[in-house]
Amino acid sequence: MRAAVIHGERDVRLEDVPTPTLFTGSGSDGLDAVVRVVAACVCGSDLWPYRGVTPTHEPHRIGHEFVGVVEEVGANVRTITPGDFVIAPFYDCDMTCVNCRNGVSTSCLHGGWWGSKDRIGGFADGGQGEFVRVPHADGSLVATPEYPRAELIPSLLTLSDVMGTGHHAAVSAGVTEGSTVVVVGDGAVGLCAVLAAKRLGASRIVAMSRHESRQALAREFGATDIVAERGDAGVAAVKELFDGIGADCVLEAVGTKESMDQAIRSARPGGMVGYVGVPNGGPELPVRPLFQSNIGVNGGVAPVRNYVEDLLQDVWSGAIEPGKVFDLEVPLDEIAEAYAAMDERRAIKTLVRP
Repeated sequence: MRAAVIHGERDVRLEDVPTPTLFTGSGSDGLDAVVRVVAACVCGSDLWPYRGVTPTHEPHRIGHEFVGVVEEVGANVRTITPGDFVIAPFYDCDMTCVNCRNGVSTSCLHGGWWGSKDRIGGFADGGQGEFVRVPHADGSLVATPEYPRAELIPSLLTLSDVMGTGHHAAVSAGVTEGSTVVVVGDGAVGLCAVLAAKRLGASRIVAMSRHESRQALAREFGATDIVAERGDAGVAAVKELFDGIGADCVLEAVGTKESMDQAIRSARPGGMVGYVGVPNGGPELPVRPLFQSNIGVNGGVAPVRNYVEDLLQDVWSGAIEPGKVFDLEVPLDEIAEAYAAMDERRAIKTLVRP
């Protein structure tokens, strides 16, 4: 089959790789499945190795968001069947261990990551390819009620990562009915955080964005205000909107020192920051200012699998359309362009069709 392989800085190639099969080696547990990918995408976190910020020591498979159709399942798979249209989270998990049951499936005791070996020695393919072997089919995969309409597929794909991650930021910050919210970051995750805050009942949502197209989508998703300034000017603009105090909840969706500083200083005393930006650029927590203002910080790598069923209901009904974050679609043959377009900010998020 064909799949994306990253070789180094700004060097992603489409290559022929082995087509996955069910694992039959020593230790096989019969819990895996093979999924034919219908749609995948490039994540903002994929840009860190693409830009060379995270070094690539040797060529490896890449991609961690996909939806598709189950081709075959292992002998011990019980809830997923061939022919199911399924959503996969951006990691593998069994949903039975104590961490999964505690709502933190990203810390699954038996799980792993796409594009690497699993705990029993099989290979879990990267998501940007034609097929993926899924180690824990019953845990990782969520089947939709039936094969979805074509227009639903982009929104279903966001449940693999960005919509669930935006939702995690909102949940971590304690967004509830009537909350005032600031979102730092206008990438796909930040925009989905706006949508998540609106869905949870926020009364006022400030999107921090300097790009007109992203500002427009933020407003469509529920933003009531836009702040384009950054640093001290950005903090001042936010506080001016909230009586000089700041917002109840701030959602951080970038992962740099500057974005975390922006988020913390935009929260009111006693407020909460929900952070989901993958840490790059040395973000550090200023304990003394947090202590003095009673500002809390909560979040981390989003356990999106724990949120899929809840969010799926609203996507399936059309109540929310997070798939609008995809403003470019390319065939798998053009995977290099999928990366370049996001790197150069010509696209918010690129959908890839095998």
